[in-house]
Amino acid sequence: MNITLQSLNPRSRSSGNALLGLSFDGSRLDVVEVRRMNGSVEITKSFSIALSLDLLTNAPDLVGREIRKALDEHGVRERWATVCIPLNWALTLTTKLPELPEDDIASYLQVEAERGFPYGPDALLTATSRFKSGADNWATLIGVPRNHLARLEEVLVAAQLRAASFSPGIAALQPAEAESAAGVLALVPGEDNVRVQITVGGGIAVLRTIEGAFEIVGAERLLQTDHVAREIRITLGQLAPELRDAVKLVRVFGKSEDAEELAEMLAPRLESQGLKVELVRMHAQNEFQIKLPINTPVSAALALAMRRLAGDKTTLEFLPPKISAWQQISSKYSSPKLVTVGATAGAVAAAVLLAFLVQQSFLWYWGHRWQKIEKQVYVLKDTKDNIQKFKPWYDASFRELSILRRLTESFPEDGAVSAKQIEIRPGKAGELLTVSCTGTARSREALTAMMSRLNKAKNVTEVHTQQERGTSPMEFTFDFKWREGQ
Repeated sequence: MNITLQSLNPRSRSSGNALLGLSFDGSRLDVVEVRRMNGSVEITKSFSIALSLDLLTNAPDLVGREIRKALDEHGVRERWATVCIPLNWALTLTTKLPELPEDDIASYLQVEAERGFPYGPDALLTATSRFKSGADNWATLIGVPRNHLARLEEVLVAAQLRAASFSPGIAALQPAEAESAAGVLALVPGEDNVRVQITVGGGIAVLRTIEGAFEIVGAERLLQTDHVAREIRITLGQLAPELRDAVKLVRVFGKSEDAEELAEMLAPRLESQGLKVELVRMHAQNEFQIKLPINTPVSAALALAMRRLAGDKTTLEFLPPKISAWQQISSKYSSPKLVTVGATAGAVAAAVLLAFLVQQSFLWYWGHRWQKIEKQVYVLKDTKDNIQKFKPWYDASFRELSILRRLTESFPEDGAVSAKQIEIRPGKAGELLTVSCTGTARSREALTAMMSRLNKAKNVTEVHTQQERGTSPMEFTFDFKWREGQ
């Protein structure tokens, strides 16, 4: 797998023989502590905890303290941690590469990312997984919002932990380079979703989550088999024919009852389509080039930590870089440029000094003029203040800002639904304002929840969907009426 990280140079951790693996899945946090000893690994701690605070919406220091308290209760002392980030943070875009020189591929992919992602290039950390199918070259762009990763770093600092790696856990369980020719559809059941990854030709072709895979009915948690099978069928159907035909194996990871039920219920449906279903409960002893204990249960947190201990750097890495000020200056200004930089700095300093002298002369001149009219200005200011205070028809409602505020409050904070274009059209005399919004959503459920909140918002009426296209991400257009004074 050929992976290129844009502006990413992951921080190297100090050499050591122990690591803490963390995996975030909704409100659940899986923790595993491993220690390398003489070519083998000892799993010293392995447990799961339920977090009462949300990773994105609650204060990072409070979330970090909750994690630190749980780690202390289990006797965890290791500080370096690899973190499996939630897969629903990731945005993906798969494109066929044209016949271009290798030096131009990066520029082409950057343009595709700016066109396909609902965020600007500065708001995302991106990685590229390139793969081949037949004579065609493909690339999957994977982006994670920078603010999500920044909050995660703050949480780890509050938990007294140091990050060694940020990566999707499913990519550690089923690395793309493990199957260079045959395609593999990997499934990992989570708290309320199923994580999906399709690898083919030495790279990642699909990376997504199936939301609403489980439904709580009373005290039971039921797998929505029809829904999951339909989403898998749609995902395969969206692939190019040559990529779809290369997928022959479905691997379900997990030792839990959810994984067993998922494999058992999907087997007859997928095998009729020529796909073999395999349930992976245990890690192989030599899977990570370091000997594991026999019958070690499958775990995304363990897989990422083991690959880090083994020095495997092929997994998708989204750990933001830490670059010192001196490194930034030294990389920006090489020695041949120092003379030019010095001359430029001198010219800038002279220009600043001249501008300062001119500014002082203007300040003196206009200060003298101000002294002559100061008294009349204050009289006019008092008159203006009284007009604003006592005239009931004075309008300070900021109608357009109020509309944008209501619309913004309806969007989810986790970025599951985002807007690209908002248009406000005034109506004729006696008619209401019409507001049109175009954007993208990760899933239909997220869009429906957002529109439901908007429909209940103050001053909003007649919310209608005009257009929906795609699935993940899906594009939409809707409009509504804005009623004043309600």
